[in-house]
Amino acid sequence: MVQYKENYSRSVLFQFLMLSVLSGFLILLNHEFLINFYIKNQPTNVGYIVNSGIMLLFLVGVVRLVLLVFRYSREEIALTRFIRNMQDSQKLPTERISKKTLIYNRYVSVLEISKHNVAVNHSALASTLLATETTRLSLPRFISNILILTGVFGTIISLSIALIGASNIIDSSDGISGMSIVIHGMSTALSTTTTAILCYLFFGYFYMKLTDVQTELLSGIEQATTLYIMPRFTYQTDSMLHEVGTLVRALRDAAEVMAQTQGDFSVAGRHLSTITNTYAERITQLSMDIEEIKSLLRNGFRL
Repeated sequence: MVQYKENYSRSVLFQFLMLSVLSGFLILLNHEFLINFYIKNQPTNVGYIVNSGIMLLFLVGVVRLVLLVFRYSREEIALTRFIRNMQDSQKLPTERISKKTLIYNRYVSVLEISKHNVAVNHSALASTLLATETTRLSLPRFISNILILTGVFGTIISLSIALIGASNIIDSSDGISGMSIVIHGMSTALSTTTTAILCYLFFGYFYMKLTDVQTELLSGIEQATTLYIMPRFTYQTDSMLHEVGTLVRALRDAAEVMAQTQGDFSVAGRHLSTITNTYAERITQLSMDIEEIKSLLRNGFRL
């Protein structure tokens, strides 16, 4: 029995939906504070640019995550259907399964290798599949790694602006404008860091769940290959010895049945021989009786 979570990707999508709704509700609830914190009273465009860059990077990663989870959801459905086809002893296990799915390609690969009478290297197939699927996570992995760095980058730029404002305070007699730049730099540093941390927490959690979905799916495919596909097309030394042992036991049982049958035929032959001898004696006696009757009849006619 294949042990894997059939609808794990759906549960991840449900979590994503619920957390997105909760985040949207919190944003609406605190929209005035967020507008004042991010938009109003910004002497420069640094905060807009850095925060927009962080959000754009975050949204690109989220879209990629959602697309991958939907893809793995279709793969889970195909794997479940394949396992049911195998358990129902379908002639074609890939019936009603898309040719683009991973389990279909695995079945066709093993079938093609077996046609050439070559031993199927399950480890090589598993490693190849893992390497191929890992490349699909390159963009989410990259975004997850640099989200925090974008916050640090925004903090560095903002602190540079604050230092410029501090320099203006020192160089000018009127330090009001310079002080506003210092406050703006500190505020921008705080806003970019906060944005990066919140986006990283949200994105990092679902990136981790995506890797879990991928691991569950690949585990299910390898289990299905081991339990259903490999025994159908490949023969290993141990399995061959097991088959030979089973055949020897079957032949021994057949020999015992044949010996018993031969004994039964021998007994039946002896019984048949006895019956034949009895019938022969009776026929001989009957012939003698008939001859005697004929003799009596001939003597009667003469008288």
